[in-house]
Amino acid sequence: MTPRQRASITKFFRASTTITAILLLAGCLQAQVATPLAPASLTVGLPNPSPTLTPIPTTSTPTPTTEATLPAEPTPQPSPIPTDQILPPSALITNISGHEQTYELGCEASAAVDWAAYYDVLIYESTFQFALPLSDNPDLGFVGNVTTDGWGQIPPDAYGVHAAPIAELLREYGLPAQAVKGMTLEELKAELAEGDPIIAWVIGNMVYSSPVKIYDKQGNAVIVAPYEHVVILIGYDETNITYMNNGNFFTVPIDVFLTSWGVLGNMAVIYD
Repeated sequence: MTPRQRASITKFFRASTTITAILLLAGCLQAQVATPLAPASLTVGLPNPSPTLTPIPTTSTPTPTTEATLPAEPTPQPSPIPTDQILPPSALITNISGHEQTYELGCEASAAVDWAAYYDVLIYESTFQFALPLSDNPDLGFVGNVTTDGWGQIPPDAYGVHAAPIAELLREYGLPAQAVKGMTLEELKAELAEGDPIIAWVIGNMVYSSPVKIYDKQGNAVIVAPYEHVVILIGYDETNITYMNNGNFFTVPIDVFLTSWGVLGNMAVIYD
């Protein structure tokens, strides 16, 4: 190898070394510049929903809880408190008629068949009267002889019958009759507002007599009253109650009605 060739090779290696060094420096510089990008990319990645939003189901958990409590709001709506607010100020059933009772003590059967006729169920008064059970307790059956001319007596003398046996016999004719005691004025108005007349136990033609506690032969106590009577309530307004008695129509102040109706404990037969 000539001296000139050796010199050329030496220059070549030196140049290569220089280039390599430059490349290494450039790589270092590039690595140093690129290093800050890694945290920057992480910072950008933080809002990404993938890892960070894993707890998001926790946030959505309360949402059904809030929605689940909303249906609870209708619960107070059926409360009896607004009953008087939704009742009309007056109501009157006009398409009802009645007749005069056949038997001296047969007011209950007479009113029952008139009430049934309103619902298009035809019953003969005598058929109904003599289908009632007999008892010395008016809560269980008819007390006494219906033809007795002795209205105003109390058991064990001829008296009449209370609501339960009347309702039970009406049910045998397919009517949804229900005997009730302790009925309120608001409940009474609600029935009438729906177009349902009420068989009510009062005293005479809306008068008062003192209630009497008696005991039947089995020792059961029952409240009775002289001149127990039955009418059909058909309407009300802000001050009066309208009723039918032996086919005739009457209007009486509410307080007078409540006094008479209250003697036997606000007893009635309703369509229920």
